[in-house]
Amino acid sequence: MELILDFLSKFVTQFQTPTLAFLIGGALLAAFKSKLFIPDAIYKLIVFVLLMKIGMKGGIEIRNADLTTMLLPVLFAFLLGLITVYLGVFFFSCIDKVKQVDGIATAGLFGAVSASTLAAAMVVLEQESVHFEAWVPALYPFMDIPALVLSIVLANIHIKKEEGKTKKEIDIKGIIKSSLRGSALSALLLGLFLGFLAKPDELLHTFYEPLFKGFLSMLMLVMGMEAYSQIHELKKAAHWFILYGVFAPIINGLLAFGLGYIAHITVGFSPGGVILFSVIASSNSDISGPPTLRAAIPSANPSTYLGASTSIGTPVAIAICIPLFISLAEIVF
Repeated sequence: MELILDFLSKFVTQFQTPTLAFLIGGALLAAFKSKLFIPDAIYKLIVFVLLMKIGMKGGIEIRNADLTTMLLPVLFAFLLGLITVYLGVFFFSCIDKVKQVDGIATAGLFGAVSASTLAAAMVVLEQESVHFEAWVPALYPFMDIPALVLSIVLANIHIKKEEGKTKKEIDIKGIIKSSLRGSALSALLLGLFLGFLAKPDELLHTFYEPLFKGFLSMLMLVMGMEAYSQIHELKKAAHWFILYGVFAPIINGLLAFGLGYIAHITVGFSPGGVILFSVIASSNSDISGPPTLRAAIPSANPSTYLGASTSIGTPVAIAICIPLFISLAEIVF
């Protein structure tokens, strides 16, 4: 009962935070057919700055961190990227009315990571004065890349089987290279590389951090507008995608919370780190995933995986999962 009351309190408070407020504001603008438009070039710049900041801060912390503490969460992140995709694929494989390639693409997107949700969770934890290891955001690629690559491989295997071809004809190395070269992952990995090998501390504090919250609010505005527009598209697809979009973030996050708790006991992973790790797992890719899947699985219907992710999954991850795991951590730790 205490957990429920605490969650409801934080859930209401979450609607008052700038992050979710801008997300809802964007949806309202789209609902009233506003002509407000954020140019694609500005959107890409916003994404680049956010990921570079997250990457550099994570790289700096990795450089100074105890690697023995990091190794287990890194392993868990990698495993979760694979497990969550397999769970999603299994769910959709049990439904005859769902086109399997659409289910695989959706599972891949929910197994991958949302930079905007990650950034939103970091802001909330900082506002709540909840400590977490600054290298935790660096777990992003260890979960994101395996999930996207696995979903692309599974989709290609499924397509090849329908065409009567064998697994040997799938270029797995090419798929991995394509995923790593994506703009979002490239920016994040570059930030990690610079933070780990260079000394960008002053640049981080004077340029990237002051822009972070402002750019995040702009990203949430864009996400809100896209979420509303995708709701109409989602109505054309099976209702199973809506159901998956509601429950997958919570289930994936709870799996991560359990693994994070194991890391807490064994290597001293902080409660704040467990919360952020859970939110990372509950998020679904909104930056690196969609263009990667659209290019790699062209036969999948974007209205299914984008609609389920943008319209359902992201609001659930931000509005429900963040306060849920903060409240759960207060009970467990």
